[in-house]
Amino acid sequence: MTMINIKKIEQLANNIRKHAVTMTSLGGSSHIGSILSIADILAVLYGSILKYNSKDPKWIDRDRFILSKGHAGAGVYAALAECGFMPLEKLKTHYQDGSDLSGHVSHKGIPGVEFSTGSLGHGLPVASGMALAAKINKKKHRVFVLLSDGECDEGSNWEAILFAAHHKLNNLVAIIDRNRLQSIYSTEDTLALEPFFDKWKSFGWDVVEIDGHNHNEIFKSCKNDVASKSKPLCVIANTTKGKNVSFMENNTLWHYRSPQGDEYKLAIAELEKKDA
Repeated sequence: MTMINIKKIEQLANNIRKHAVTMTSLGGSSHIGSILSIADILAVLYGSILKYNSKDPKWIDRDRFILSKGHAGAGVYAALAECGFMPLEKLKTHYQDGSDLSGHVSHKGIPGVEFSTGSLGHGLPVASGMALAAKINKKKHRVFVLLSDGECDEGSNWEAILFAAHHKLNNLVAIIDRNRLQSIYSTEDTLALEPFFDKWKSFGWDVVEIDGHNHNEIFKSCKNDVASKSKPLCVIANTTKGKNVSFMENNTLWHYRSPQGDEYKLAIAELEKKDA
């Protein structure tokens, strides 16, 4: 796709946010702040970038997408439902007893999910293996993986970063949700990542830094014609944790809290005002 329908993407992003707030409220689950920070990225990927067929989720030529920060799984479930992989009504079962929509994203029984994640630092190594397999088998699909900045503390990621550059995996795109918060502290106070851009570049990747809530910037950074002939791509997407719900933005409490009662009503009211 060479163009992006901004109005369509804006509405998809807002729908993902509204679903996620409702899902975490009904299920009493956490991590809503982490979900809200990636809603725009998910909307652009599923709305304009990824090749997929919701009627044939295992289509051999589909692009692969892995959510490495699995605790934001409700966002992926919402995107999949909006794109026809499952009924929207199913989202209300999230985190309920007997539901296959678990708190951390799972591929078990969920069409469109490539890989279950929860423990951080696993998505990029798996995505690198998928990208190498595609190269070996002369396949044209691309592999996308969305990581949190906090999980870049994990050594397994840096092994995969070396591996991907060594094998010239130009069919691999790693997107970093750079909201600068992890758990209850900032990333820089926990284990400093900066100079983050320079580190990825020094490991042999092409690197771009964008506004992770600007749909045009996300689209331009991820579309196929920006791919290098020999390097994987890292997109550092600067985001705001809790984006578009005023009292959740940059508030570490919402890494673990669930929106209930008046807080739920206020969050939904704020998001409904943003409907296209």
